[in-house]
Amino acid sequence: MDCRRSSALFLFLLCFTSFLLICHSTPQPPLKSYIVYTGDSMKDEASALTLYTSMLQEVADSKAESRSVLHHYKRSFGGFVVELTEEEAERMAGLDGVVSVFPNEKKQLLTTRSWDFIGFPLQAQRAATESNVIIGVLDSGIWPESESFNDKGFSPPPSKWKGTCQTTNFTCNNKIIGAKYYRADGSFSDEDLKSPRDSDGHGTHTASTAAGNPVSTASMLGLAQGTARGGAISARIAVYKVCWYDGCPDADILAAFDDAIADGVDILSVSIGGFTDSNYFRDVLGIGPFHAVRSGILTVTSAGNGGPRPSSLSNFTPWSISVGASTIDRKFVTKVELGDNRTYEGTSVNSFDLKGELYPIIYAGDAPNTKGGYDGSISRFCFDDTLDENLVKGKIVLCDSRSKAAGPFYAGAVGALIQGQTFRDLTPSLPLAGSYLDLHDDLVAPGVAILASWSPISPPSDIEGDNRTLQFNIISGTSMACPHVSGAAAYIKSFYPTWSPAAIRSALMTTAKQLSPKNNRDKEFAYGAGQIDPSKAIYPGLIYDAGEIDYVRFLCGQGYSSKTLKFITGDNSSCPETTYGTARDLNYPSFALHVPPSNSSVSGSFIRTVTNVGSPTSTYEAIVTNPQGLKIEVNPKVLSFTSLDQKKTFVLTIEGKLEESVVSASLVWDDGKHQVRSPIIVFNTP
Repeated sequence: MDCRRSSALFLFLLCFTSFLLICHSTPQPPLKSYIVYTGDSMKDEASALTLYTSMLQEVADSKAESRSVLHHYKRSFGGFVVELTEEEAERMAGLDGVVSVFPNEKKQLLTTRSWDFIGFPLQAQRAATESNVIIGVLDSGIWPESESFNDKGFSPPPSKWKGTCQTTNFTCNNKIIGAKYYRADGSFSDEDLKSPRDSDGHGTHTASTAAGNPVSTASMLGLAQGTARGGAISARIAVYKVCWYDGCPDADILAAFDDAIADGVDILSVSIGGFTDSNYFRDVLGIGPFHAVRSGILTVTSAGNGGPRPSSLSNFTPWSISVGASTIDRKFVTKVELGDNRTYEGTSVNSFDLKGELYPIIYAGDAPNTKGGYDGSISRFCFDDTLDENLVKGKIVLCDSRSKAAGPFYAGAVGALIQGQTFRDLTPSLPLAGSYLDLHDDLVAPGVAILASWSPISPPSDIEGDNRTLQFNIISGTSMACPHVSGAAAYIKSFYPTWSPAAIRSALMTTAKQLSPKNNRDKEFAYGAGQIDPSKAIYPGLIYDAGEIDYVRFLCGQGYSSKTLKFITGDNSSCPETTYGTARDLNYPSFALHVPPSNSSVSGSFIRTVTNVGSPTSTYEAIVTNPQGLKIEVNPKVLSFTSLDQKKTFVLTIEGKLEESVVSASLVWDDGKHQVRSPIIVFNTP
């Protein structure tokens, strides 16, 4: 008995001690997914993995559970993905050979008429080598059965292609020559397809806009009927699915760049945006495009949908193209007729027909779901679950701005009217009959109504329960502008296969259609060099070229050391005596001069070099517009060329006083055949 009592007492003490140890043990700091970027210094994969494991062991807390590399980059640059504590990440950043360590965050996904509108008809001159151009699309995947990607008449992929096709629920062909999907953390939702197949629609839309086949009688349920097509209709498409139901993880975006560069793509189209770090090498959309440009690959990104306002770009690096969106000459109008015969016009992509029947209208602010805890101040915006079903069912609901009409749809309304400015020019699709009524002054909004291929399993309105099935959809945003430029870049590449990314960018910018600064207070900050004109871009006359050494000089001027640059480039790159202090010093086809807000006096100069790609023997004269208060001069004023690929350097100087916060001007080099235009902007905004 005593023995049993002693054993029970010992067991109780042991359990109690364990309980105290559990209660008083220090909780482990939370783990977070990080990207460790090591540049291009490691060429051997086995050695790199050994090094990464050693680095992880060196920084890991002694009491922490063992961890392993989740993914490593090996084909085009080096680095790995791993879960670390914040302190471990700081220690990792201090190790020799590490360029940067940053959290693995998530970015977001940001035409029967559009190509014709910019003066690029289906019958435009095309190079026989267009089918050798490969556009890599980083997006939400693709719907391979779409007619936009039929490979009838296509030869086998170009011999330079080194990519693969993941055939899980997917089949590639001679149009879609490669497809992969990425998810480093292995986390999938029920809505996600573990395949390159697109369940969202966005990737199918952008891919077909860039390089889709011509498809006649395309429409969205009868709207925008015509021939839908891409810019480079004979180009091949390589799909890199990096976007999922919960966003686009940085680790997966970087993995896609790693593969795409090694696979042999020519153009990368990336309609993705999010937070942008001021350190180019703590941002995957800085790292990926930099290694791409070193391999002669141009990356085109969307500028983001956060504007128009200062500093609203979501993607900006000097080695890629950032694209904003403009409107076209099409607007989808929905008329709303009231019982007293008054008629209002609004905009929406409306595929519903109420057959002329009148329905009662109720203001959403007068129909709050009080049982759900909402009052009129919230219900007026028509958010989901904020409306009383008994009050709105069978009626048309009048909502204030900031709504996609999910509330009326789920509450059983037959229609919705959205008043306000939020969606005035975006023309979105609603899940029920509806219209956006513009009751205020008109403003320019980014992107309008682009029809392109769609994933038939994705609802067109992004509202669950919208069961319409589409082969084509109409959506808007800079995501739609980006593939237009990608397609145009591929078009130029087909004529000039050896041109650098900077040369292609220059051709697009200097031949762009000038837009009026009088119509936009932000002038060139809103629309850049203007609207692309692919037909003219293949005959630019002169180009402003740049290469890796130019970007290295720029990075040196930004404070990157020779040691860091050697890690990034994997060679003996070092900071030369002449560096570029700002992007202003790059050989860029535009001129931007910032004046301190406290000083109205203007004084600055730019050195630029142009390369002759027009007529072998030609003479260009400088034509400059001088806005009031400024004197802009070019020296020399005349450039004479005697051969192709000959280079000439000039200096542009700006002097005077700034009479407005933003002033526009331009420089045009004219030989009588080519007009090589560059925008000039002088500003004193912060």
